[in-house]
Amino acid sequence: MKMQHTSIDRFLLSSIFVLLGIGLMMIASAGVMYGQVRFGDGYYFLKEQLSGLAVGLVFMYVFQRIDYHFWQRLVVPIFFIALILLVLVFIPGFGTTVYGAARWVQLGPISFQPSEVMKLAIILYLSAWLANKGRIKTADFFEGFVPFLVLLSIVGFLIIQQPDTGTLGLIFLISLSIFFASGANISHIFSLFGVGFAFLALLIKIEPYRMQRFLVYINPDHDPQGVGYQMTQALLAIGSGGFFGVGLGQSRQKFNYLPEPVTDSIFAVLGEEFGFIGTAVIVTLFLFIAWRGFRIASGAADDFGKLTAVGIVSWIILQAFINVAAISGLIPLTGIPLPFVSYGGTSLAVLLAAVGILLNISKHSTLKAG
Repeated sequence: MKMQHTSIDRFLLSSIFVLLGIGLMMIASAGVMYGQVRFGDGYYFLKEQLSGLAVGLVFMYVFQRIDYHFWQRLVVPIFFIALILLVLVFIPGFGTTVYGAARWVQLGPISFQPSEVMKLAIILYLSAWLANKGRIKTADFFEGFVPFLVLLSIVGFLIIQQPDTGTLGLIFLISLSIFFASGANISHIFSLFGVGFAFLALLIKIEPYRMQRFLVYINPDHDPQGVGYQMTQALLAIGSGGFFGVGLGQSRQKFNYLPEPVTDSIFAVLGEEFGFIGTAVIVTLFLFIAWRGFRIASGAADDFGKLTAVGIVSWIILQAFINVAAISGLIPLTGIPLPFVSYGGTSLAVLLAAVGILLNISKHSTLKAG
């Protein structure tokens, strides 16, 4: 007999805390020279990450105590607020452009990335919408496929204008995971993959920098001092680590050789300092989170809880896979950070808020704890 329990999944929570600890350690190590050069403080990035972590832990604690059905009633305003925030990045006085990309919003003293908010907003919205629609209507072309495609197109249009191809691809895959779990017609899923690949090919063709990244992916030796520089340095870092690594704090690539050592390249620094053993630990932790997360989804008390859990876990795992695969040369570089490990206050705070919701769903699970 299935029994409902009221305790959170402590195994999931423990694995998240281990990743957070590794993240702080790696930011302290990888950001020393980068912080000194950019801000005159070797521990600038660590201090900023600790601030984001503090906010995120508060979010996680509060959200794991709020019944997840509370969010089901608020999905429409949450989604529209996220859309408005995506529009604000283009409005002078609100939006901030960094490295030629309009991805940040400044509201008073607070600066954040609306695309991170949208990841959680679209998970909640799609989960509520598809749970309410039911499997029969979800599998229908006009009731399920067409509205789903329109919704993705609206969000995708705003994100690609920033431009942020990596985040667009991630949101597409997260949404597809929820759509699949809700009972979508498998032919519609394949059609969406076809549309996605065709759109990606178009984006690569019309934008020279994306084409250059693709050429580097096809041939890692293409323009090693130009567009291929980050990939070349990342592979050097990972290769230099060998099996056991060169030791914590001993990375050479972080000393102004490897671009973005505290964000999307942090996995390369970890590979250099802790070797294959260190990278294997990271991958294993994410696989463990996937197991615990999908276990929570399978035992969720209702469809909204199930789909929300699938969305949150897919977000964490897909983002981790994209980061690791990109920095290892398995897919083109995307600029996607490694969840809980890479530097980024907005990403960390929103991710931990999502984990709080996932932990609350685990409280209502019909499976035994453990």
